[in-house]
Order: sequence, then C-alpha cells, then structure tokens
Amino acid sequence: MITVEDIRERLSEVRPHGLPRDIVSGGLVRDVSLREGTVVVQLLPGPLPAPILDATVADIRRTVGALPGVTAVDVQVMRPPEQAIAAIPGVGDIIAVSSTKGGVGKSTVAMNLACALQQRGQRVGVLDADVYGPSLPTMLGISGRPEVIGQSTVIPLEKYGLRLMSMGFFLDDASPVIWRGPLVTGLVRQFLKDVRWGELDVLVVDLPPGTGDVALTLVQQVPLAGAVVVTTPQPVSLVDVERGIAMFNQVNTPVLGVIENMSGYVCPKCGTRDDIFGAGGAAHLEETFGLPILARIPIEPAVRIAGDAGTPIVVAQPDHPISRLYASIAEQVLEGIAAERTPAPRIIG
Repeated sequence: MITVEDIRERLSEVRPHGLPRDIVSGGLVRDVSLREGTVVVQLLPGPLPAPILDATVADIRRTVGALPGVTAVDVQVMRPPEQAIAAIPGVGDIIAVSSTKGGVGKSTVAMNLACALQQRGQRVGVLDADVYGPSLPTMLGISGRPEVIGQSTVIPLEKYGLRLMSMGFFLDDASPVIWRGPLVTGLVRQFLKDVRWGELDVLVVDLPPGTGDVALTLVQQVPLAGAVVVTTPQPVSLVDVERGIAMFNQVNTPVLGVIENMSGYVCPKCGTRDDIFGAGGAAHLEETFGLPILARIPIEPAVRIAGDAGTPIVVAQPDHPISRLYASIAEQVLEGIAAERTPAPRIIG
C-alpha cells in the first residue's frame, strides 16, 4: 500500500526544464494527499512560464500515476497572490548581474557598472546578494554595521554615491555562512523589502554563482528590468552561462547583454596579446541567443589593484581604458532598459 511519503519520493524525480532542483526540494510542492487511489498534488509554480508548467504537470501525472494502486492524479496549480511580485517603494529599475559560474569577475563587473551608472547621473543602490561570498564591501572599502530602525527597517551604508547592502556588513573576517536554502531566501527577501533604499533610479543586484535559491527568490519577489550576464571566453564557463540565460528566458526576464571578462591579456611592454582563457565565448552566446556583446574586458592588473584597495577603477581612474569600457556598458544597459519598456511597433499588412 503506497503512502504520501512514497508519492513525495516519486515527485522528487520531477525537475522542470532549466531549473537546478526537483519540485520537492525546490519548494514547489505545497501539499500531497491520498484518498481511495486518488492523489491530489498542490503545486506552487513560482515563476515557471506556461509551457514549462504544462510539461511539469504532465510529468507529475505520468510519474505518480505509475505507482501501484493510484487510479487518478489531480494536480492543483496554486496561483500566488497578486502582490507576490511587487516593486520596491522608491526604486526604479532593478538589474541582476549574473555569471552562473564562479570566478569570472562578476562582482568586479557589478561594482564598476554601478559606479559607471552613478557617474552618468543615476541614483544607484547595490545589493550584494552573494550571501556565501559577500565581497562588495571590500571592493568599496566600506565597513561597519547598518543602522536598524524599529524592528526591521535597515539603513544601507553609502560610499562613492552608492547605497550598499551586503551580508558582509554582519560578519567578521573569519565568519563562515553555513545556511540552508530557506534562511538564504529569507535574508534576500529582507534585503529587498526591509532596507530603506530611498529614491533610486537603478538597483544593481550582484547574484551568487548558479541558478539556485537566490536567483529564483529575486525573480519571484521583484520585477526585474533586465539581467547582465558575465562570462569568460573558455568553454567550461559558457556551458554554465547558457543555463543561466535559459533560466532568465524561462522567467521572462530580458537579458540586456553579455560581458566577456578576462578577454585576453595585452603585454604592456611588447603589445603582444595572449588569449589566456581562449577566445570567442561572447561571440558564441551572441550567435546562439541573439544577445548583444556589451564589452570584451581584457585582463588588467589595475582593475585588481583598485578593487583590493577599495576604490573601483571607474572611481580611481575614470579616464582609464577599462573605465571607458564601463561607461559604454552603462550607456548600453540604460538604452536596453528603455528599449524593453518601449512596445514593439505594430505591423499593419
């Protein structure tokens, strides 16, 4: 005789296309009941687009229906409340900076992009959502504890005209973050909803590597104006980045473009270029997904030195060629957001 636990175990074999986790561990199953051979599965679809949701429901019916003694499978799709995805008061456009693969310089890109946007007259905030590896406080040279007003309202710290919130403000240098998914997603929700961001034109969110809890929580909680994807030229990076792009496509978040970081090294003495991490990564993504290449940023020691010193290169050396690249990226990002807002022209045939 099968039990509800048997059914849940079988449901853990169902994983929606493009998502990193099955529907049970991913929190998409709200309830399971069994009565006289009829199984009722209550499903919370989250950000799943209709085609993926339909395929997932079909997989549930087929998988659970194959269990002995099951005569019918009723999948009830529980619609989230209308207010589940809500804008942050005072905050304009929210931009996610994603890499999917770690070690590609995503946080460096996020911080310098934020500074470049600020230099263009934008009021900018930065949310360091990389809970397990919060590096943005170091890159901005800022420390201290944010002020907490009342029970939960948090005031972000400020540096170089940016408002910043990071888990790094609440840890000492030796404190590891050993948290499971629910705690991480709860923290991200708190940073989005309980931080008094004030009036911002742009909030830049530095996502952790991967397509897991933090990324899904972000798209479920707030409307994203778009995502910027960071990669390196090497194939092993591209495989992971393609998964990230697929995730954004599935949750209807426009990908504004690709930044190829560590795109070769030019010797300052002889001018010889070495493609240390290979070549053609961004071009492959451009061809495969039709995404614009926002920039190819070469390996430049000055970028690392500036970040380690707590002064992003865009601030430390605004006339540096890398800083000019970030100025161009910021302009393209703003143009991409504006284009996404503009409805496509009607074609009258």
